[in-house]
Amino acid sequence: MHLSNWLLFCSVALLVTFSPGPAVLLAISNAIAVGPRRAMISSMGNGFGLFIISGVAMAGMGVVLATSATAFMLLKLAGALYLVYLGIKQWRSKTSVVADAPVVAGAANPNSFWKLFRQGLTVALTNPKAILFFSALFPQFITPGEPVAIQFTVLTTSFVACAMLAHLFYANLARLLKTQLATPGRAKLFNRITGGAFVLLGLSLLRLRSKAA
Repeated sequence: MHLSNWLLFCSVALLVTFSPGPAVLLAISNAIAVGPRRAMISSMGNGFGLFIISGVAMAGMGVVLATSATAFMLLKLAGALYLVYLGIKQWRSKTSVVADAPVVAGAANPNSFWKLFRQGLTVALTNPKAILFFSALFPQFITPGEPVAIQFTVLTTSFVACAMLAHLFYANLARLLKTQLATPGRAKLFNRITGGAFVLLGLSLLRLRSKAA
């Protein structure tokens, strides 16, 4: 892969990963609940999910989702329902973000590594936009005649690194804003805003249309 192609890909990846989405919102929510360091556990799960999605896209699932309306609809519904579930949990949470052991929808146990990891993983795996994105974007940066698997690995690793950087940025930004959420009223407002955002993101998935539809 040419260096210029890789730098261009990284520029696009940074733009995409820094754009607010389910994974970014999850990083912010968890950073408020359990701190930036433990919030990155869910980001690790999300990164692992992105590697899986990249492999699926490479195996042709992107083509399937683009041509099979049924497959696209099923994955879209799964992702939408999970995001709506997170949103409802967040909305109904009454715990202050400054409590000793704060609980924010779906991620609240600071000692639960696997719960945080699974959360990030599920958000990644239930997002059909990610598979379609990889399927559409990666071929633009693949050098013909060179080993495809190696290039996919480089592109995926670069994309995941950009995503982790974006999550770290937003998690630390959330930490700086945590003092602004010290009162129960502000904590409740934060839970309502982020919960509503999760629900809206879930509903936005239902607006996605498969090319086969």
